[in-house]
Amino acid sequence: MQDFDGDGVLLVGHGTRSPAGRSELLGLGDLVAAANDVAVETGFLELADPPAGIALDRLVATGCRRIAVVPLMLNAAGHAKSDVPAVVLEGRSRHPRVSLSYARPLGTTHATVGVALRRIMEAGGAGRPLLLVARGTSEPEANADGARVARLLAEGAGAPLVVTGYSGLTWPLVPDALDQCRRLGAETVVVLPWYLCTGILVDRIRADATAFAAATGTPVIMAGHLGPDPSLVPLVWERAAEAVAGEVRMSCDICSYRAPFPGSETRVGQPLGVGHSHLAVDHRHGRAHP
Repeated sequence: MQDFDGDGVLLVGHGTRSPAGRSELLGLGDLVAAANDVAVETGFLELADPPAGIALDRLVATGCRRIAVVPLMLNAAGHAKSDVPAVVLEGRSRHPRVSLSYARPLGTTHATVGVALRRIMEAGGAGRPLLLVARGTSEPEANADGARVARLLAEGAGAPLVVTGYSGLTWPLVPDALDQCRRLGAETVVVLPWYLCTGILVDRIRADATAFAAATGTPVIMAGHLGPDPSLVPLVWERAAEAVAGEVRMSCDICSYRAPFPGSETRVGQPLGVGHSHLAVDHRHGRAHP
């Protein structure tokens, strides 16, 4: 675990209407807080309390003046590239005497892949066909990360074939991805949702898998998502330490926010926070922010 040279950490999750999902992310925040004698608060972009801005205010109220903002997200999609940075900018405007440093997402690392591989092995999925379901996004680079994770897990689990599916916004969606596994000859399919915490979308993945098994007779093994695993705690602190030290390094070679990407040309230079309230109050209640 890297040394952290700050006095506060703000962890930001996407948010969910699922009480279990909210509890899991807050549980990970509790594990992070217990691992270091540094003030830690956890907040959400939308759909759940506390909003990220209010969690930040709590840190400032305790006297924190050097705060790392860590997105508790697996991939660098729009939430990590636009919405959480908007929380940082808004926080700087309200707390000009506080240094806010933005960290990179958790990403595809030995820690995150290791937890996912353990979930597959615990479910009895070694040596079986694998379907990795990532969170769908309009960011091509993040979708490509899903395919990368799928291959890494297939290598580790000894899967004879691997398919990458997505929970929404892009293709193939879960039913089509499951059917692709069947057409490739899978007699059993192991499904791993590449999600940090549970929620409505993870429930939907499970429902799609159940419906597929009932309709085709093909058994499906649900391997589970990552969850608030203690082995992720050192990674969160590493991300926070990188941010405060000014050593954040991200792959931006094909990021659609940096340069025109075919079909996403208008995203370059897009204002931060488009689609989400900075303080997550209006969006949490289903209202568009001004």
